[in-house]
Amino acid sequence: MSTLVQPEAVAARARQILDTWQADEEWARLWSSCAKYSSDWTDCYGYTIIPDYDAVVDAPVLFTEAVRVLALKSAVYELTGGDEKAAELAQPVPTDVMSHALTAQFTVLSRIQERTSIRFVHATDMEDGFAGGTWQFGDFTHQAYRAAWGPVNERYWIDAEETERRRRVLDEVYAGIGVTERGKKVAIVAAAAA
Repeated sequence: MSTLVQPEAVAARARQILDTWQADEEWARLWSSCAKYSSDWTDCYGYTIIPDYDAVVDAPVLFTEAVRVLALKSAVYELTGGDEKAAELAQPVPTDVMSHALTAQFTVLSRIQERTSIRFVHATDMEDGFAGGTWQFGDFTHQAYRAAWGPVNERYWIDAEETERRRRVLDEVYAGIGVTERGKKVAIVAAAAA
């Protein structure tokens, strides 16, 4: 992260951004749309790294964590004069996956963005490591988050090393049913399921 932006400045602006978003007339609709999207939240290597993951039970907290990260990213974007690369902060995989569920609510997000004049910033191609999971305790994201909202919820804020360890366990489990290359290849025989 650029030394031009300090975590405390990002935190202060992120709190303002989140307050503004939450005051918007369609914020409740954004949440309910994401909650209804839970049947499409299946993925092989994102949410499944959370122990005893339950799409319905975990959704409210994941939503909160993801919008906080989005507020941090929007704050960095503003404070750097629109530097999209700087704004693509490292984050844990579960919040990144929830960000995708949020950004799938494109029309609602567009209207909220238009009314608040605050950009939602999320660019997968700008993520370090591209596959996500580069977040570390003590990094810039962690410092800014802690300054804005206090401690992270460690159930969802899983660091890069632990994410990779859990993914290797999943590699072995999934390979046994024909899912390989981190979910990019699937060779499950349909007849076997019948």
